[in-house]
Amino acid sequence: MKMKRNLRVGLFGIGLDTYWPQFKRLKPRLQRYVRVVQGKLSRPGVEVVNLGLIDNPVKALEAGHQFRAADVDLIFLHVTTYALSSTVLPVVQRAKVPVIILNLSPEVAIDYAKFNQMTNRTAMTGEWLAHCAACPVPEIANVFSRAGIAFHQVTGMLHDDPVCWKEVEAWMEAARVAHTMFHNRLGLMGHYYGGMLDIASDTTMQCATFGGHIEIVEVDELAALRREVSAKQIKDRVAHFKKVFDVQPDCSQAELERAAKTSIALDRLVKEHDLGSLAYFYSGTGNADNEDAISSIILGNSLLTARGIPVAGEYEVKNAQAMKIMDAFGAGGSFTEYYAMDFKDDVVLMGHDGPGHIAIAEGKTKVRPLEVYHGKVGRGLSVEMSVKHGPVTCLSVVETKEGRLKLLSAEGESVPGPVLEIGNTNSRYKFSVGARQFVNDWNAHGPAHHCAVGVGHIADKIEKLGRLLGIEVCRVGGSK
Repeated sequence: MKMKRNLRVGLFGIGLDTYWPQFKRLKPRLQRYVRVVQGKLSRPGVEVVNLGLIDNPVKALEAGHQFRAADVDLIFLHVTTYALSSTVLPVVQRAKVPVIILNLSPEVAIDYAKFNQMTNRTAMTGEWLAHCAACPVPEIANVFSRAGIAFHQVTGMLHDDPVCWKEVEAWMEAARVAHTMFHNRLGLMGHYYGGMLDIASDTTMQCATFGGHIEIVEVDELAALRREVSAKQIKDRVAHFKKVFDVQPDCSQAELERAAKTSIALDRLVKEHDLGSLAYFYSGTGNADNEDAISSIILGNSLLTARGIPVAGEYEVKNAQAMKIMDAFGAGGSFTEYYAMDFKDDVVLMGHDGPGHIAIAEGKTKVRPLEVYHGKVGRGLSVEMSVKHGPVTCLSVVETKEGRLKLLSAEGESVPGPVLEIGNTNSRYKFSVGARQFVNDWNAHGPAHHCAVGVGHIADKIEKLGRLLGIEVCRVGGSK
């Protein structure tokens, strides 16, 4: 099992050592600013590596080595007053991680009347320097740009500025998701659905972009694990199904037990390979054990998805990644596609067969028996759910014609209304630009026909994730 690692965030403030003998109270004041930022960044699951105030090039070089040795994922550069760019560049060059410039004023405004009543010109200058956070930011931006270093900015106030600190929070969340993806183990089981050319993916590019590891697992292993499941385990899992799902009366006990057996085996497969997500598709034709496993997999995969191990059907690698991103943001991330449009209500109908993210369902997810899995081998139990009514975000990991990856998102609303009760996930989505324009805009980016949908509006966080990863991010749907 891999060691679980916390997100590690670097923090340093900058100043100019020439000032300290000139303005006695300035340095301690700026150090307090940095400690305030440390307090705001600290939270469970995050380690803040605070190197304090860096005020000359010698300290800057050492700070770069310290951040690199500490293996930080992200650096916050707190600009407290004017500082030379030479005290900044070595830190970021050596650390080689994304940097966020915090341009934070200590107050909403300088008290001009009080300031101008000061009688000591030296003290006045010291007070002025304590408010000079914005001064060196253009210099730093210039040097970063010329050095080819990507940087990001947050401008606001140290205190009482919810807009500013909400943005910082979004950067922290994006960094945490990037960290999660880098350490994720994605399982691939089976093979592509023949003829779906859009879902074929360059797995090397997936690893190069997001990090992580791709583990090839065999359907035969799942079938073998099913043979080791005990009668008591099956009984307990069926009881769990009836607690978690709304099992419909026409679901047979035999099918529930078959699905339970596979669910137990899936849990063990995921544990033994330490998987954080899974993409699968397999026919199993001619192999009764494999076909039995694959045709009874939906309930178990739905449980895995609900507990943070998203499962994408049809071997959709890109969408397994999108689902993991959405889940890591705490939004869910259910496997979906749009399949029809309702021009009367101006909504897009979206859903899919196979597993759903039951933790983001509107009400309890139903379990229904299907006599046939359309386009697939076998028959068995399936889930029927709608995503919670309210704000939602769709995400697609898109592979471009150049072979690169980009993120495509859209914010909309899951709205009540009639859906098709066919044993699949089904929801109705409204977009501010209207259904017709949304579909045209989404398709124009060339995504595969699947995407991930989660609750809440998080397109701004997805944009920040893309910037941390250095990949293109596009947003459609109308909201900004």
